[in-house]
Amino acid sequence: MLPGTRRGRRLDELAESTPTTTAGVSLAASAWRRLRRNPTFLVGAGIIAAFALLALVSPLLAAHDPALRLLEDQVSRADNRIPAPQPGFPLGGDQYGRPLLSRLLIGSQQTLLVALTATVLGLGGGLTLGILAGAFGGWVDTLVMRVVDVLLSVPSLLLAVSIGALFQQQSRFTVIIAVATVQIPVFGRLLRGTMLAQRASDHVLAARALGVPERSVVFRHMLPNALGPVVVQATLMLAVAIIDAAALSFLGLGSADTSTPEWGQMLGSAQDFFDTHPQLAFWPAGCIIVVALGFTLVGESLREALDPKKRR
Repeated sequence: MLPGTRRGRRLDELAESTPTTTAGVSLAASAWRRLRRNPTFLVGAGIIAAFALLALVSPLLAAHDPALRLLEDQVSRADNRIPAPQPGFPLGGDQYGRPLLSRLLIGSQQTLLVALTATVLGLGGGLTLGILAGAFGGWVDTLVMRVVDVLLSVPSLLLAVSIGALFQQQSRFTVIIAVATVQIPVFGRLLRGTMLAQRASDHVLAARALGVPERSVVFRHMLPNALGPVVVQATLMLAVAIIDAAALSFLGLGSADTSTPEWGQMLGSAQDFFDTHPQLAFWPAGCIIVVALGFTLVGESLREALDPKKRR
C-alpha cells in the first residue's frame, strides 16, 4: 500500500489516533497520582503537617511556662476580669493568669500524643481481633464478632465515658485507654471483612494448594492485601480520637493536672466563662475543629483514591 493513497492516509490517521500502551502501575502509585491533583487532600495534608510541626517545636515556640501565673495580678474575680492581649502575651491569659498562647502551643503536643497513642493501641487490638476472626473463621469468628457487636452496640462516646469513669483516679492514661477501647471493634470488624475476602482469592487458594504453611498464608498473603482499608480508617480515627479525648477532658474525665495543658482540658475549664470571655473556649475549640478536619479530609481523600470504582 502506497503511503500517498487515500487508504494509506486513512491507516496513518488510525495509527496516530490509537492510544499507545503504557506500562502498568501499582495501586499505591496510581492512588498517589490522583492524590497529588486532589485539592481536598492537599488542604488536609497541609493542616496535618502544620499541626505535627507545631507539636514538635511547641516547647521552643512557647515563650512562657504554661503553668506559671504570670498575669495573676490582672485577674479579678469580683469584676470577672482576665488578662487581655498585651505585649509578650498575644492572646492574653486565662482565668488564672497563665499565658494562653503558651498553653495552646504545649497543648498541641499533648493532644497529638493522646490521639496517636490511642489510635495505635486501638489499631493493635483491632488487628488482633480481625486476624483471629478472618484467618480462622468458624467458632473463633463467631465468638470474636459477638464481642465486637456488643461493643459496637453502645454509642462510642458513651462507651468511652463509661470506661473512663471506671478508673478511681483520672489521668491522661485513662483517656488513652478509653478512646483506644472504643476504636478496637471498628478496626476489628473492618479487618475481618477484608480478611474474609482475601481467603477466597486466587493467590491464597494457590498458596494453600502448593502446601504453604497456614501461618505464612495469613501473614504473607492475606494480611498485607487486607491492610489498605484499615490504614485509611486509621487516618479517619485519628480525627475521632482527638474529638473523643477532648470530650472526655471537657467532661472532667481527663487529667486533673492543669500544669500540662491539653486542648480538651482547656475547653472544659473555660465553660464557666463562655458568656463573658468566649475567647477562652474559642481558641482550643477552633484548634480541635481545624485539626480534626485535616485528618478527615486526608482520610476521605485516601478512601476515594484507593476505591477502584472511583478511579478516573
